[in-house]
Amino acid sequence: MEDLQKVLKKEKYKKIKFKIIKTQHLLIKVKINDVSGNFILDTGASNSCVGFESIERFKLTTKNSKTKASGAGGTGMETQISKHNSMQIGSWKNTDFGIVIFDLSHVNEALQQYKAKSVHGIIGADVLMEGKGIIDYYNHYLYLK
Repeated sequence: MEDLQKVLKKEKYKKIKFKIIKTQHLLIKVKINDVSGNFILDTGASNSCVGFESIERFKLTTKNSKTKASGAGGTGMETQISKHNSMQIGSWKNTDFGIVIFDLSHVNEALQQYKAKSVHGIIGADVLMEGKGIIDYYNHYLYLK
């Protein structure tokens, strides 16, 4: 059987390294609007998001949203939306990306309890589906097309 990396390279997938941190989360470097940040790669998150505290960092233009976020931190959390952003993960790029903004303090508090670094956001299923994502857990690579 052919090596997975060779097959995916032939299919024009981009190979992106991630780290597994103390909490067993997958940590990945992401650029939003040409600004780098640390993100958790979360297959269970429907949308990619950043915390309210990172709006200025990533140069986001936001609008209020009627949609309420829910997740491990609770339900009914207020959100904002930012459209038409650029996102780059490794050499994979999207130049018209929408991102959800909400309170990530509960995520970062949990990470700090394990003495892990805080994150700027979460990469969710929206990116994984658009990039036809494949995660190689054993070798710590994300592949996006």
